[in-house]
Amino acid sequence: MTGTVLSLTDIGLTLQGNAGPVPILRGISLKVNQGETLALTGPSGSGKSSLLMLMGGLERATSGQVEALGQDLSRMDEDQLAKFRRGNMGVVFQSFHLIPNMTALENTALPLELGGEKNAFARAKSELEAVGLEHRIDHYPAQLSGGEQQRVALARAIVARPPILLADEPTGNLDGVNGQAIMDLLFALRDRDGSTLIMVTHAPELAERCDRVLRLIDGQIVPDQSASGQVVA
Repeated sequence: MTGTVLSLTDIGLTLQGNAGPVPILRGISLKVNQGETLALTGPSGSGKSSLLMLMGGLERATSGQVEALGQDLSRMDEDQLAKFRRGNMGVVFQSFHLIPNMTALENTALPLELGGEKNAFARAKSELEAVGLEHRIDHYPAQLSGGEQQRVALARAIVARPPILLADEPTGNLDGVNGQAIMDLLFALRDRDGSTLIMVTHAPELAERCDRVLRLIDGQIVPDQSASGQVVA
C-alpha cells in the first residue's frame, strides 16, 4: 500500500437537537492508505455512520478538514462533491437505495450515465454478471430479494471502478447466508480493483477480515487495532 487516499484532521461534527447542540464526533484524526481495508466499529450511536458520511462528502464537518485523493472536500459545493464522488467513490448503504422504477441494469448504469459514459449499459451488465445477477438484469427492485438488491447496490457502487469504496452496514439487512455472500463479493471486488475499502459494521467476522479496525465510543476513536486485535501504535 502506498500513499494516503483519505485524511481527516481534527474533525468535529455537531448537530442541532431539540434540547440544543449535540456533539456527534469530536477530535477525529486519521489517515487511510491506498488499498487498505478499514472497519469502523462501536455501539449504536457512537458516530460510525456519521464518520463514514463525512469521508464521502455526504455530510459536512462542523470543524476540521477532510481530504480525499488530495482534494479538500470542505471547499467543494454540492455539485462539485457529487461530481467528485461519481468518479472516485462508490457507496453501499444498508438499505440499498435503489430507484424503484428502474431495472437492475438501469440502476447499475446510472452513475456512468450521469458521467456521460457511452458504454454505460455494457459496463453495468458486466458488473451485474460479476455479482451473479446476469439473469435478473431486467427485474425491478420490488421483484428482487434483499440479497439480490444488495448485489445490485454493490454493482452500482463499483461500476465506475472507484479508488475508494465506502460501505455502511452492507450485511445489516440480510440473513446469514446472503450476508456471507455479500461479504465475500465485497472483498473479491475490492481485490479485483485494488480499491480502498472502508466499512461500518457490527459483524465481528466482517471486521476481522479488514487490515485495521477502528472502534468509536461517544464520537471519539479509541486506540487503533489490527484485525487480530493487537493495538497498533
